[in-house]
Amino acid sequence: MGDKVAGIKQKGGFRACTFVFVLSALENMGFIANGISMVLYFKNEMHFDIAGASNTLTNFFGSTFLLCLVGGFISDTYLSRFATCLVFGTLEVLSLVMLTIQAYSKSLHPPDCGKSSCLKGAIAAYFYGSLYLYSLGCGGNRGTLPALGAGQFDENDPKGAKALASYFNFYLFATTLAAMIGVTAIVYVFIDQGWWLGFLISSVATLIGLIALAIGKPFYRIQQPGESPLVRVAQVIVVAIKNRKLSLPDNPEELYEINKIERVGTEERIPHTNQFRCLDKAAIVPKDSTAAAPWRVCTVTQVEEVKILARMMPILASTIIMNTCLAQLQTLSVTQGAYMDPRLGSIKVPTPSIPVLPLLFMAILIPIYEFLFVPFARKITGHPAGITQLQRVGVGLVLSVISMTIAGFVEVKRRNAFNQSPPKQISLFWLSFQYCIFGIADMFTFVGLLEFFYKEAPAGMRTLLLHLHFCHCHLATS
Repeated sequence: MGDKVAGIKQKGGFRACTFVFVLSALENMGFIANGISMVLYFKNEMHFDIAGASNTLTNFFGSTFLLCLVGGFISDTYLSRFATCLVFGTLEVLSLVMLTIQAYSKSLHPPDCGKSSCLKGAIAAYFYGSLYLYSLGCGGNRGTLPALGAGQFDENDPKGAKALASYFNFYLFATTLAAMIGVTAIVYVFIDQGWWLGFLISSVATLIGLIALAIGKPFYRIQQPGESPLVRVAQVIVVAIKNRKLSLPDNPEELYEINKIERVGTEERIPHTNQFRCLDKAAIVPKDSTAAAPWRVCTVTQVEEVKILARMMPILASTIIMNTCLAQLQTLSVTQGAYMDPRLGSIKVPTPSIPVLPLLFMAILIPIYEFLFVPFARKITGHPAGITQLQRVGVGLVLSVISMTIAGFVEVKRRNAFNQSPPKQISLFWLSFQYCIFGIADMFTFVGLLEFFYKEAPAGMRTLLLHLHFCHCHLATS
Protein backbone atom coordinates (compact mmCIF):
# COMPACT_ATOMS: atom_id res chain seq x y z
CA MET A 1 0.00 0.00 0.00
CA GLY A 2 2.85 2.35 0.88
CA ASP A 3 4.52 1.71 -2.48
CA LYS A 4 1.27 2.55 -4.26
CA VAL A 5 0.95 5.87 -2.44
CA ALA A 6 4.59 6.67 -3.15
CA GLY A 7 4.03 5.88 -6.81
CA ILE A 8 1.10 8.31 -6.95
CA LYS A 9 3.18 11.06 -5.35
CA GLN A 10 5.94 10.52 -7.90
CA LYS A 11 3.58 11.34 -10.77
CA GLY A 12 3.49 14.84 -12.20
CA GLY A 13 5.99 17.63 -11.70
CA PHE A 14 8.59 18.87 -14.16
CA ARG A 15 9.68 15.35 -15.04
CA ALA A 16 6.25 14.73 -16.57
CA CYS A 17 6.25 18.18 -18.19
CA THR A 18 9.46 17.38 -20.05
CA PHE A 19 7.50 15.21 -22.46
CA VAL A 20 4.94 18.00 -22.94
CA PHE A 21 7.75 20.46 -23.71
CA VAL A 22 9.17 18.10 -26.35
CA LEU A 23 5.90 17.82 -28.29
CA SER A 24 5.00 21.51 -27.93
CA ALA A 25 8.45 22.56 -29.17
CA LEU A 26 8.70 20.16 -32.12
CA GLU A 27 5.10 20.78 -33.20
CA ASN A 28 5.44 24.56 -32.91
CA MET A 29 8.69 24.51 -34.89
CA GLY A 30 6.90 23.13 -37.93
CA PHE A 31 3.70 25.14 -37.44
CA ILE A 32 5.48 28.51 -37.30
CA ALA A 33 7.72 27.70 -40.27
CA ASN A 34 4.75 26.50 -42.31
CA GLY A 35 2.66 29.50 -41.32
CA ILE A 36 5.11 32.14 -42.51
CA SER A 37 6.11 30.25 -45.68
CA MET A 38 2.95 28.62 -47.01
CA VAL A 39 1.76 31.76 -48.78
CA LEU A 40 4.75 31.31 -51.11
CA TYR A 41 3.94 27.60 -51.49
CA PHE A 42 0.36 28.44 -52.45
CA LYS A 43 1.54 31.04 -54.96
CA ASN A 44 4.49 29.25 -56.57
CA GLU A 45 3.46 25.58 -56.41
CA MET A 46 -0.34 25.61 -56.22
CA HIS A 47 -0.58 28.61 -58.62
CA PHE A 48 -2.82 30.89 -56.58
CA ASP A 49 -2.53 34.59 -57.30
CA ILE A 50 -1.27 36.78 -54.45
CA ALA A 51 -4.77 37.60 -53.14
CA GLY A 52 -5.87 33.97 -53.38
CA ALA A 53 -2.75 32.72 -51.58
CA SER A 54 -3.19 35.29 -48.79
CA ASN A 55 -6.89 34.46 -48.36
CA THR A 56 -6.15 30.72 -48.26
CA LEU A 57 -3.54 31.20 -45.55
CA THR A 58 -5.83 33.50 -43.56
CA ASN A 59 -8.65 30.94 -43.78
CA PHE A 60 -6.23 28.23 -42.64
CA PHE A 61 -5.18 30.20 -39.57
CA GLY A 62 -8.77 31.19 -38.82
CA SER A 63 -9.92 27.57 -39.00
CA THR A 64 -6.99 26.42 -36.85
CA PHE A 65 -7.72 28.75 -33.99
CA LEU A 66 -11.50 28.40 -34.17
CA LEU A 67 -11.04 24.62 -34.03
CA CYS A 68 -9.17 25.21 -30.77
CA LEU A 69 -12.61 25.31 -29.17
CA VAL A 70 -13.34 21.79 -30.46
CA GLY A 71 -10.21 20.44 -28.76
CA GLY A 72 -11.05 22.23 -25.52
CA PHE A 73 -14.62 20.95 -25.53
CA ILE A 74 -13.54 17.35 -26.18
CA SER A 75 -10.80 17.33 -23.53
CA ASP A 76 -13.10 18.78 -20.87
CA THR A 77 -16.05 16.55 -21.73
CA TYR A 78 -15.20 13.25 -23.43
CA LEU A 79 -11.46 12.48 -23.35
CA SER A 80 -8.63 13.19 -20.94
CA ARG A 81 -6.16 15.89 -21.97
CA PHE A 82 -3.55 13.22 -22.67
CA ALA A 83 -5.86 11.25 -24.96
CA THR A 84 -6.97 14.44 -26.72
CA CYS A 85 -3.33 15.34 -27.48
CA LEU A 86 -2.69 11.87 -28.92
CA VAL A 87 -5.80 11.97 -31.14
CA PHE A 88 -5.24 15.44 -32.57
CA GLY A 89 -1.47 14.92 -32.77
CA THR A 90 -2.06 11.85 -34.92
CA LEU A 91 -4.31 13.87 -37.23
CA GLU A 92 -1.61 16.53 -37.48
CA VAL A 93 1.09 14.02 -38.47
CA LEU A 94 -1.23 12.43 -41.05
CA SER A 95 -2.02 15.82 -42.60
CA LEU A 96 1.66 16.77 -42.80
CA VAL A 97 2.43 13.50 -44.57
CA MET A 98 -0.35 14.31 -47.06
CA LEU A 99 1.09 17.79 -47.63
CA THR A 100 4.54 16.24 -48.14
CA ILE A 101 3.19 13.83 -50.76
CA GLN A 102 1.43 16.61 -52.67
CA ALA A 103 4.47 18.88 -52.56
CA TYR A 104 6.68 16.04 -53.86
CA SER A 105 4.38 14.67 -56.57
CA LYS A 106 4.11 16.97 -59.61
CA SER A 107 0.98 15.06 -60.69
CA LEU A 108 -0.79 16.53 -57.64
CA HIS A 109 0.14 20.11 -58.67
CA PRO A 110 -2.43 22.05 -60.71
CA PRO A 111 -1.39 23.58 -64.07
CA ASP A 112 -0.82 27.34 -64.10
CA CYS A 113 -4.06 28.77 -65.48
CA GLY A 114 -3.57 32.48 -64.75
CA LYS A 115 -6.67 32.65 -62.49
CA SER A 116 -6.97 33.36 -58.78
CA SER A 117 -7.12 29.59 -58.12
CA CYS A 118 -6.17 26.78 -60.48
CA LEU A 119 -7.23 23.92 -58.21
CA LYS A 120 -9.93 21.61 -59.57
CA GLY A 121 -11.41 18.17 -58.98
CA ALA A 122 -9.40 15.54 -57.12
CA ILE A 123 -6.33 17.79 -56.75
CA ALA A 124 -8.44 20.46 -55.05
CA ALA A 125 -10.09 17.87 -52.78
CA TYR A 126 -6.70 16.47 -51.76
CA PHE A 127 -5.22 19.94 -51.18
CA TYR A 128 -8.05 21.30 -49.05
CA GLY A 129 -8.52 17.97 -47.27
CA SER A 130 -4.88 17.83 -46.14
CA LEU A 131 -4.77 21.55 -45.31
CA TYR A 132 -7.85 21.55 -43.09
CA LEU A 133 -6.95 18.21 -41.51
CA TYR A 134 -3.73 19.97 -40.51
CA SER A 135 -5.86 22.84 -39.20
CA LEU A 136 -7.93 20.43 -37.09
CA GLY A 137 -4.88 18.66 -35.67
CA CYS A 138 -3.06 21.89 -34.77
CA GLY A 139 -6.17 23.51 -33.31
CA GLY A 140 -7.04 20.53 -31.14
CA ASN A 141 -3.62 20.57 -29.49
CA ARG A 142 -3.12 24.34 -29.24
CA GLY A 143 -4.63 24.74 -25.77
CA THR A 144 -4.72 21.10 -24.61
CA LEU A 145 -0.94 20.71 -24.39
CA PRO A 146 -0.32 23.62 -21.97
CA ALA A 147 -3.30 22.45 -19.88
CA LEU A 148 -1.89 18.90 -19.75
CA GLY A 149 1.41 20.24 -18.45
CA ALA A 150 -0.20 22.60 -15.95
CA GLY A 151 -2.24 19.70 -14.58
CA GLN A 152 0.98 18.07 -13.36
CA PHE A 153 1.19 20.51 -10.44
CA ASP A 154 -0.92 20.85 -7.31
CA GLU A 155 -1.71 24.56 -7.17
CA ASN A 156 -3.06 24.22 -3.61
CA ASP A 157 0.42 23.26 -2.40
CA PRO A 158 2.86 26.23 -1.97
CA LYS A 159 5.63 24.38 -3.83
CA GLY A 160 3.19 23.41 -6.55
CA ALA A 161 2.02 27.01 -6.94
CA LYS A 162 5.62 28.19 -7.45
CA ALA A 163 6.30 25.38 -9.90
CA LEU A 164 3.11 26.15 -11.85
CA ALA A 165 4.18 29.78 -12.33
CA SER A 166 7.59 28.61 -13.59
CA TYR A 167 5.99 25.99 -15.84
CA PHE A 168 4.26 28.56 -18.04
CA ASN A 169 7.55 30.47 -18.44
CA PHE A 170 9.39 27.29 -19.46
CA TYR A 171 6.56 26.36 -21.83
CA LEU A 172 6.92 29.70 -23.62
CA PHE A 173 10.72 29.32 -23.63
CA ALA A 174 10.53 25.87 -25.26
CA THR A 175 8.12 26.99 -27.98
CA THR A 176 10.16 30.16 -28.59
CA LEU A 177 13.41 28.26 -29.14
CA ALA A 178 11.63 25.88 -31.49
CA ALA A 179 10.04 28.76 -33.41
CA MET A 180 13.50 30.30 -33.90
CA ILE A 181 14.66 27.07 -35.55
CA GLY A 182 11.49 27.02 -37.64
CA VAL A 183 11.79 30.54 -39.04
CA THR A 184 15.47 30.05 -39.88
CA ALA A 185 16.41 26.43 -40.64
CA ILE A 186 13.09 25.09 -41.94
CA VAL A 187 12.35 28.28 -43.89
CA TYR A 188 15.78 27.87 -45.51
CA VAL A 189 14.88 24.28 -46.46
CA PHE A 190 11.56 25.45 -47.94
CA ILE A 191 13.17 28.16 -50.06
CA ASP A 192 16.41 26.48 -51.12
CA GLN A 193 15.94 22.69 -50.84
CA GLY A 194 12.31 22.05 -51.71
CA TRP A 195 8.86 22.32 -50.20
CA TRP A 196 8.40 18.58 -49.80
CA LEU A 197 11.54 18.31 -47.68
CA GLY A 198 10.40 21.11 -45.37
CA PHE A 199 7.01 19.44 -44.88
CA LEU A 200 8.76 16.10 -44.31
CA ILE A 201 10.94 17.62 -41.58
CA SER A 202 7.81 19.04 -39.92
CA SER A 203 6.12 15.62 -40.16
CA VAL A 204 9.04 13.74 -38.60
CA ALA A 205 9.51 16.35 -35.87
CA THR A 206 5.83 16.23 -34.87
CA LEU A 207 5.86 12.41 -34.93
CA ILE A 208 8.90 12.33 -32.63
CA GLY A 209 7.17 14.74 -30.27
CA LEU A 210 4.01 12.61 -30.28
CA ILE A 211 6.00 9.47 -29.47
CA ALA A 212 7.75 11.32 -26.64
CA LEU A 213 4.37 12.39 -25.23
CA ALA A 214 3.13 8.78 -25.32
CA ILE A 215 6.29 7.49 -23.62
CA GLY A 216 5.67 9.88 -20.73
CA LYS A 217 2.26 8.40 -19.84
CA PRO A 218 3.47 6.57 -16.68
CA PHE A 219 4.59 9.91 -15.23
CA TYR A 220 1.42 11.94 -15.87
CA ARG A 221 -1.33 12.90 -13.49
CA ILE A 222 -4.32 12.17 -15.73
CA GLN A 223 -7.35 14.46 -15.29
CA GLN A 224 -10.58 12.71 -16.14
CA PRO A 225 -13.23 14.67 -18.10
CA GLY A 226 -16.46 15.79 -16.49
CA GLU A 227 -19.74 17.30 -17.64
CA SER A 228 -19.81 19.46 -20.77
CA PRO A 229 -18.85 23.03 -19.74
CA LEU A 230 -20.91 24.50 -22.58
CA VAL A 231 -24.02 22.62 -21.47
CA ARG A 232 -23.51 23.75 -17.87
CA VAL A 233 -23.27 27.39 -18.96
CA ALA A 234 -26.32 27.04 -21.21
CA GLN A 235 -28.33 25.50 -18.37
CA VAL A 236 -27.65 28.47 -16.07
CA ILE A 237 -28.62 31.03 -18.72
CA VAL A 238 -31.79 29.18 -19.77
CA VAL A 239 -33.01 28.52 -16.22
CA ALA A 240 -32.19 32.09 -15.10
CA ILE A 241 -34.30 33.45 -17.98
CA LYS A 242 -37.18 31.08 -17.14
CA ASN A 243 -37.05 32.18 -13.48
CA ARG A 244 -36.60 35.91 -14.20
CA LYS A 245 -39.93 36.82 -12.57
CA LEU A 246 -39.21 34.90 -9.36
CA SER A 247 -37.90 36.66 -6.25
CA LEU A 248 -34.55 35.69 -4.79
CA PRO A 249 -34.57 34.41 -1.17
CA ASP A 250 -33.10 36.75 1.46
CA ASN A 251 -30.71 34.01 2.61
CA PRO A 252 -28.40 32.63 -0.15
CA GLU A 253 -28.25 29.35 1.80
CA GLU A 254 -31.76 28.64 0.50
CA LEU A 255 -30.44 28.40 -3.07
CA TYR A 256 -29.92 24.92 -4.47
CA GLU A 257 -26.61 23.13 -3.88
CA ILE A 258 -25.52 19.49 -3.75
CA ASN A 259 -23.17 17.77 -1.33
CA LYS A 260 -19.65 16.51 -2.02
CA ILE A 261 -20.71 12.91 -2.66
CA GLU A 262 -23.05 13.92 -5.49
CA ARG A 263 -20.45 15.97 -7.36
CA VAL A 264 -19.29 14.84 -10.79
CA GLY A 265 -15.69 14.49 -12.08
CA THR A 266 -13.50 17.53 -11.38
CA GLU A 267 -16.33 19.72 -10.02
CA GLU A 268 -15.40 21.66 -6.87
CA ARG A 269 -17.77 23.59 -4.66
CA ILE A 270 -17.62 27.37 -5.24
CA PRO A 271 -19.09 29.61 -2.51
CA HIS A 272 -21.85 32.07 -3.37
CA THR A 273 -21.02 35.69 -4.32
CA ASN A 274 -23.33 38.69 -4.57
CA GLN A 275 -22.20 39.82 -8.02
CA PHE A 276 -24.50 39.19 -11.04
CA ARG A 277 -27.43 38.37 -8.75
CA CYS A 278 -29.71 37.89 -11.75
CA LEU A 279 -27.94 34.59 -12.45
CA ASP A 280 -28.75 33.38 -8.92
CA LYS A 281 -32.33 32.86 -10.08
CA ALA A 282 -31.13 29.72 -11.86
CA ALA A 283 -30.54 28.19 -8.40
CA ILE A 284 -34.05 28.85 -7.06
CA VAL A 285 -35.63 25.49 -6.22
CA PRO A 286 -39.00 25.06 -8.00
CA LYS A 287 -41.88 24.74 -5.54
CA ASP A 288 -43.71 22.23 -7.71
CA SER A 289 -40.75 19.82 -7.97
CA THR A 290 -39.78 17.07 -5.57
CA ALA A 291 -36.49 16.26 -7.38
CA ALA A 292 -34.02 18.64 -9.00
CA ALA A 293 -33.65 18.36 -12.78
CA PRO A 294 -30.69 19.83 -14.76
CA TRP A 295 -32.81 22.16 -16.92
CA ARG A 296 -35.14 23.20 -14.07
CA VAL A 297 -32.65 24.20 -11.37
CA CYS A 298 -28.87 24.70 -11.24
CA THR A 299 -26.48 24.45 -8.32
CA VAL A 300 -24.87 27.51 -6.74
CA THR A 301 -21.50 26.17 -7.93
CA GLN A 302 -22.79 25.98 -11.49
CA VAL A 303 -24.05 29.57 -11.28
CA GLU A 304 -20.75 30.78 -9.84
CA GLU A 305 -18.89 29.15 -12.73
CA VAL A 306 -20.83 31.33 -15.16
CA LYS A 307 -20.12 34.38 -12.99
CA ILE A 308 -16.39 33.59 -13.17
CA LEU A 309 -16.60 33.44 -16.97
CA ALA A 310 -18.41 36.78 -17.03
CA ARG A 311 -15.67 38.36 -14.90
CA MET A 312 -12.99 37.02 -17.24
CA MET A 313 -14.43 38.55 -20.41
CA PRO A 314 -13.16 42.13 -19.75
CA ILE A 315 -9.65 40.72 -19.22
CA LEU A 316 -9.89 38.88 -22.53
CA ALA A 317 -11.20 42.00 -24.30
CA SER A 318 -8.46 44.21 -22.85
CA THR A 319 -5.78 42.29 -24.76
CA ILE A 320 -7.38 42.62 -28.21
CA ILE A 321 -5.37 45.77 -29.00
CA MET A 322 -2.23 43.97 -27.82
CA ASN A 323 -2.81 41.25 -30.40
CA THR A 324 -3.47 43.77 -33.16
CA CYS A 325 0.02 45.12 -32.36
CA LEU A 326 1.32 41.60 -32.93
CA ALA A 327 -0.43 41.55 -36.31
CA GLN A 328 1.32 44.80 -37.20
CA LEU A 329 4.71 43.24 -36.46
CA GLN A 330 3.83 40.16 -38.52
CA THR A 331 2.74 42.16 -41.57
CA LEU A 332 3.80 45.81 -41.79
CA SER A 333 7.18 45.28 -40.11
CA VAL A 334 8.00 42.41 -42.47
CA THR A 335 7.05 44.67 -45.40
CA GLN A 336 9.22 47.41 -43.93
CA GLY A 337 12.12 44.98 -43.80
CA ALA A 338 11.83 44.35 -47.54
CA TYR A 339 12.67 48.05 -48.13
CA MET A 340 15.52 48.23 -45.63
CA ASP A 341 19.15 47.17 -45.74
CA PRO A 342 18.93 43.44 -44.81
CA ARG A 343 22.52 43.14 -43.62
CA LEU A 344 23.10 42.91 -39.87
CA GLY A 345 26.88 43.04 -39.83
CA SER A 346 28.04 40.26 -42.16
CA ILE A 347 24.69 38.42 -41.94
CA LYS A 348 22.03 38.92 -44.60
CA VAL A 349 18.59 38.31 -43.10
CA PRO A 350 15.94 36.97 -45.54
CA THR A 351 12.58 38.72 -45.30
CA PRO A 352 10.58 35.62 -44.17
CA SER A 353 13.05 35.21 -41.28
CA ILE A 354 12.54 38.72 -39.86
CA PRO A 355 10.22 37.31 -37.11
CA VAL A 356 13.32 35.65 -35.62
CA LEU A 357 14.16 39.03 -34.03
CA PRO A 358 11.38 39.07 -31.38
CA LEU A 359 11.88 35.34 -30.83
CA LEU A 360 15.57 35.92 -30.16
CA PHE A 361 14.83 38.64 -27.64
CA MET A 362 12.24 36.46 -25.90
CA ALA A 363 14.66 33.51 -25.73
CA ILE A 364 17.15 35.76 -23.93
CA LEU A 365 14.66 37.50 -21.66
CA ILE A 366 12.58 34.54 -20.42
CA PRO A 367 15.47 32.96 -18.41
CA ILE A 368 16.36 36.40 -17.03
CA TYR A 369 12.75 36.89 -15.95
CA GLU A 370 12.47 33.41 -14.41
CA PHE A 371 15.81 33.21 -12.61
CA LEU A 372 16.45 36.86 -11.68
CA PHE A 373 13.25 38.91 -11.66
CA VAL A 374 10.84 36.33 -10.17
CA PRO A 375 12.99 35.45 -7.09
CA PHE A 376 13.62 39.17 -6.48
CA ALA A 377 9.94 40.11 -6.81
CA ARG A 378 8.89 37.09 -4.74
CA LYS A 379 10.89 38.38 -1.77
CA ILE A 380 9.11 41.74 -1.96
CA THR A 381 5.54 40.65 -2.74
CA GLY A 382 5.41 37.12 -1.32
CA HIS A 383 3.53 36.01 -4.43
CA PRO A 384 4.61 32.60 -5.84
CA ALA A 385 5.02 34.10 -9.34
CA GLY A 386 6.66 37.33 -8.11
CA ILE A 387 3.77 39.47 -9.38
CA THR A 388 0.12 38.57 -10.01
CA GLN A 389 -1.09 37.41 -13.39
CA LEU A 390 -3.06 40.63 -13.97
CA GLN A 391 -0.07 42.79 -13.03
CA ARG A 392 1.95 40.83 -15.57
CA VAL A 393 -0.70 41.40 -18.25
CA GLY A 394 -0.81 45.11 -17.39
CA VAL A 395 2.96 45.48 -17.80
CA GLY A 396 2.72 43.78 -21.19
CA LEU A 397 -0.03 46.13 -22.36
CA VAL A 398 1.98 49.22 -21.40
CA LEU A 399 5.07 47.87 -23.18
CA SER A 400 3.05 47.12 -26.32
CA VAL A 401 2.04 50.80 -26.47
CA ILE A 402 5.70 51.84 -26.19
CA SER A 403 6.64 49.33 -28.91
CA MET A 404 4.08 50.70 -31.35
CA THR A 405 5.18 54.28 -30.62
CA ILE A 406 8.75 53.36 -31.51
CA ALA A 407 7.49 51.54 -34.63
CA GLY A 408 5.86 54.78 -35.77
CA PHE A 409 9.10 56.77 -35.36
CA VAL A 410 11.08 54.08 -37.21
CA GLU A 411 8.62 54.17 -40.12
CA VAL A 412 8.94 57.97 -40.33
CA LYS A 413 12.72 57.63 -40.41
CA ARG A 414 12.54 54.90 -43.09
CA ARG A 415 10.20 56.91 -45.32
CA ASN A 416 12.26 60.07 -45.01
CA ALA A 417 15.39 58.17 -46.03
CA PHE A 418 13.61 56.37 -48.90
CA ASN A 419 12.14 59.62 -50.26
CA GLN A 420 15.55 61.26 -50.57
CA SER A 421 17.19 61.63 -53.96
CA PRO A 422 18.76 59.16 -54.48
CA PRO A 423 16.69 56.86 -52.19
CA LYS A 424 18.52 55.44 -49.18
CA GLN A 425 17.89 52.34 -47.09
CA ILE A 426 18.24 52.40 -43.33
CA SER A 427 19.51 49.30 -41.57
CA LEU A 428 17.19 46.45 -40.64
CA PHE A 429 18.67 46.88 -37.16
CA TRP A 430 16.23 49.74 -36.54
CA LEU A 431 13.38 47.21 -36.35
CA SER A 432 15.08 45.50 -33.43
CA PHE A 433 14.01 48.25 -30.99
CA GLN A 434 10.28 47.72 -31.49
CA TYR A 435 10.75 43.95 -31.69
CA CYS A 436 12.74 43.89 -28.46
CA ILE A 437 10.16 45.83 -26.46
CA PHE A 438 7.27 43.89 -27.95
CA GLY A 439 9.09 40.63 -27.19
CA ILE A 440 9.16 41.67 -23.53
CA ALA A 441 5.47 42.67 -23.76
CA ASP A 442 4.52 39.31 -25.25
CA MET A 443 6.50 37.47 -22.60
CA PHE A 444 4.56 39.25 -19.86
CA THR A 445 1.09 39.16 -21.44
CA PHE A 446 0.96 35.74 -23.11
CA VAL A 447 2.16 33.78 -20.09
CA GLY A 448 0.21 36.00 -17.70
CA LEU A 449 -3.02 35.23 -19.55
CA LEU A 450 -2.27 31.50 -19.76
CA GLU A 451 -1.67 31.32 -16.01
CA PHE A 452 -4.64 33.57 -15.23
CA PHE A 453 -7.11 31.52 -17.26
CA TYR A 454 -5.81 28.23 -15.89
CA LYS A 455 -5.82 29.29 -12.24
CA GLU A 456 -9.04 31.28 -12.21
CA ALA A 457 -11.17 29.02 -14.43
CA PRO A 458 -13.47 26.42 -12.90
CA ALA A 459 -11.75 23.01 -12.86
CA GLY A 460 -14.00 21.58 -15.57
CA MET A 461 -13.47 24.52 -17.97
CA ARG A 462 -9.71 25.06 -17.85
CA THR A 463 -8.78 23.47 -21.17
CA LEU A 464 -11.68 25.14 -22.97
CA LEU A 465 -10.64 28.57 -21.67
CA LEU A 466 -7.02 28.05 -22.71
CA HIS A 467 -8.28 27.18 -26.18
CA LEU A 468 -10.47 30.31 -26.08
CA HIS A 469 -7.35 32.36 -25.30
CA PHE A 470 -5.57 31.04 -28.42
CA CYS A 471 -8.72 31.52 -30.51
CA HIS A 472 -9.08 35.13 -29.32
CA CYS A 473 -5.42 35.85 -30.10
CA HIS A 474 -5.90 34.88 -33.74
CA LEU A 475 -9.23 36.66 -34.17
CA ALA A 476 -7.59 39.86 -32.93
CA THR A 477 -4.74 39.53 -35.42
CA SER A 478 -7.16 38.86 -38.28
